[in-house]
Amino acid sequence: MWSDLDSLVEASMQEWKVPGLALAVIQDGEIAVLKGYGVRDTDTGLPVTIDTQFLLCSITKSFTAAGLGLLVDERKLDWDRPVREVIPEFRLHDPVATERLTVRDLLCHHSGLPRHDWVHQPGDLSGAQMLPLLRHLAPSRELRDAFQYSNLGYMVAGIVAERISGQSWEEFTAARLLKPLGIEDCSFTIEALSAAGNAARPHAMDGSECIRAPLWPIRTTAGGGINTSVAELAKWARFLADEGKANGTQLLSAQALREMATPRVHISRSEHAEIGDSHYGFGLFCENYRGDRTLAHSGSWLGWGTLMTVMPARRAGVVVLTNRAPSAVTSLLTYAAFDRISGREPVDWFGRLLPRRRAFLEQQKLDKAKREEKRRVATLPSHSLDEYAGCYEHPAYGRIEIASGGAGLSWHWRGLSGALAHWHYDVFTTPDRPAEFHPDNLLLTFLYDREGRIDRVAAPLEPQVPDIVFRRMPEPADAAKATA
Repeated sequence: MWSDLDSLVEASMQEWKVPGLALAVIQDGEIAVLKGYGVRDTDTGLPVTIDTQFLLCSITKSFTAAGLGLLVDERKLDWDRPVREVIPEFRLHDPVATERLTVRDLLCHHSGLPRHDWVHQPGDLSGAQMLPLLRHLAPSRELRDAFQYSNLGYMVAGIVAERISGQSWEEFTAARLLKPLGIEDCSFTIEALSAAGNAARPHAMDGSECIRAPLWPIRTTAGGGINTSVAELAKWARFLADEGKANGTQLLSAQALREMATPRVHISRSEHAEIGDSHYGFGLFCENYRGDRTLAHSGSWLGWGTLMTVMPARRAGVVVLTNRAPSAVTSLLTYAAFDRISGREPVDWFGRLLPRRRAFLEQQKLDKAKREEKRRVATLPSHSLDEYAGCYEHPAYGRIEIASGGAGLSWHWRGLSGALAHWHYDVFTTPDRPAEFHPDNLLLTFLYDREGRIDRVAAPLEPQVPDIVFRRMPEPADAAKATA
């Protein structure tokens, strides 16, 4: 059954330029395949093993939801409890949503907030520091109006667990979930992953070239911060496929697991007939594959691509961890493994997804050309470059510093920096840095008041709401005059 899987894995890795991959397949509740492929780091050439640690990214959300399920089992929490009752200082921009948002809403991405990922992606703030910033983030929909994926929402869910348990989310998760399941080789920070003796390193694409990327932190830890190996994560997948049992003992109640696995919010319908509609439960995507119900979560971060999928009715599961993102390899191998488990005629997912990959690469070139077409060439800024220099601030997104020098303008924002290129008129653009966590080709629009003074800079950091506007901070001399 599995004799041809190695060749499919290797062909997929070669085509999608994935340096390293770890795979686990669970069949009838037992490990059928557990193997590493390729290298964990292109610099060292060291091989991926079943014990190589990867950043799980958003697979972490399934742990956060299950942890809250344990608290519900103990009657310390209710899924429909308002978040404000647990975190009194919690505030959203919308006062009605502030009062009514529940734990259930957090877990199924129903808060009304779009992603606002650039609040946390610079990696310089803790969850405690980000919590008071939420009130300054514009919603794009009403509460419970639509599915809008939110890493910040899961950060708040982690804080709920902390307030009720009296432990940090990491301590609570380790003690209540990881230890009972025998998951020992696990950590929660990028710093710990960096220090591990057998850990993968992330890789990203620069055009058609796969290059090593930096280890970048996830500070919304409850939404994506767990690091572990495929051998350890397979224990978690078996737990989910086995109705919440750990070594024959019911760790998480069947009712809590049903809550996690119940489709709550419709997301979309797949273009592939074998998959159909996709919904979200609590920390799990709820789908079907060729008639079998599946529960899954994918993960993606700079240089990491992961996918864990279980098929409860068959007590089956597939885990694919890679050190390159984005790619279709995780889905391709998952579906191929389930075809073999079910005994059905395999779908040629490699042949089906390969043209889409090549079309995507071509579309990137077209998008770049279209972007250039919108540029108004031979235009000049309305002010001298010195007048753009200064500090601009947004209450949630922080402070942008603009400097003027011999080479033109440069920016510094929460540890990210670089030269700004003039685009047209009063619009400047950040550089393209695909191997870094950086807002590439971000168009910064400088605005001025009725007296002609540059006083704002607007940036499209969240596409679902109007541009984020940073306002000029008073210069030291101006501030001194104001307080005199």
